[in-house]
Amino acid sequence: MNPGKDCAVDSTTILLISENTDTIRLLDTIAPASSSILTASTIVEGIRLWRTAGPTVVICEGTPPSVMPLLDLARHTVPPIPILVIGERQSVKDAVDIMRGGAVDYLTKPVSREDLHTAVTRILSQPLANLPSPPQDRFAQIVSVSPQMNLIKQLAKEVAATDATVLITGESGTGKELFAQAIHAASPRARGPLIALNCAGIPEQLLEAELFGYQQGAFTDAKHSKPGRFQLAEGGTLFLDEIGEMSATAQAKLLRVLEDHVVDPLGATRSRKVSIRVIAATNEDLPAHIKAGRFRLDLYYRLNVYQLRIPPLRERPEDIEAILMVFLERARRERGCPIRAIAPEALALLKRHDWPGNVRELHNVVEWLTITCKHPTIRPEHLPPSIRAMPVQSGSRSEFTHSLLDLGMSLEELEKRLLEEALERAAGNVSEAARLLKISRNTLRYRMAKHRLR
Repeated sequence: MNPGKDCAVDSTTILLISENTDTIRLLDTIAPASSSILTASTIVEGIRLWRTAGPTVVICEGTPPSVMPLLDLARHTVPPIPILVIGERQSVKDAVDIMRGGAVDYLTKPVSREDLHTAVTRILSQPLANLPSPPQDRFAQIVSVSPQMNLIKQLAKEVAATDATVLITGESGTGKELFAQAIHAASPRARGPLIALNCAGIPEQLLEAELFGYQQGAFTDAKHSKPGRFQLAEGGTLFLDEIGEMSATAQAKLLRVLEDHVVDPLGATRSRKVSIRVIAATNEDLPAHIKAGRFRLDLYYRLNVYQLRIPPLRERPEDIEAILMVFLERARRERGCPIRAIAPEALALLKRHDWPGNVRELHNVVEWLTITCKHPTIRPEHLPPSIRAMPVQSGSRSEFTHSLLDLGMSLEELEKRLLEEALERAAGNVSEAARLLKISRNTLRYRMAKHRLR
């Protein structure tokens, strides 16, 4: 009796990436009768089959370094493809790395027939609807009410429908990667993968290998062939973040790929054609880098086919409240945050802040508030000191102080708010509140009665 027949799945395609003939025979005995099995001996060959066959599940033999590109590709496939990894040894670290990489299960050799059958049955019986998938309109995730951001989103939607190379510029933390994800999701290549690479996060000597891949034996530690990000992005989009940090050698190779649509993996004897779209992003002044000889002019023209400049948060203060509320709503769902609103005077402080870290800095402020603020309404005293203080010129020196006029409150409102804060800090003790305000106890009682405070 074939136990695989218990798997209630119609028209299943299983892709097995393994050189082990025993594993191939074992899978054949436990696979559902209605399924087809495709085999590949290497990761590169498996990815090629993946693109043409569209498997239901992938089973791969290998260790963390060799299977990570496959897991990276699976995460960016819509819908995501479940991957079962069969490891070489009993290693807790390998298992943790594999599962963190996105595998749905991890088995170690020697794999028994029962263990493999159980794992495959569990994967195939999981409804596809339970797997995460991106929303229909990724641009809706970019929160904005300002006219300039809404215009940028509209321009991004228009270029998404083409196959043009896009250069996204803007300060750090403005949301350049969100725009890249939205453009890919709205493009004709949306069914292909979106592969991202931070050019500043990889040492220069490893960047070329990450971009273009390498063949087994290309250098001392190249024990397995590894596809580069260009090959992984086949049929989809490659997002190159921090493009201004790319080395001169990698720039020259990237230029050739953009011109000829071919890559040369390290150690390979022939070029490989690729069909991808490139989206690049930078917070650097590329024209200044060109003048300084740090960036190629011809590469800049190739990348700058269509440029989107994401305005910093200080240029669109009307977006601050909308973004803040989205972050707070997420915090309420995930951690039960009690905050429900923000006082006008606290919002005024947020709007006058310079926001050098942009939306990322605003997110950090929300994290601060979810920890320190125990009230349903955010008030000025709940905000971090860096937000409450603002630089003003006094003679020839710069000082940090509070500008009460910027709060947009009347004298009566300011007095009432000051009394409330003093009473709150004194835990309702009138004598202590009077001491904080440097007035007499009777004066405080009079002013409390005036503003109907108890």
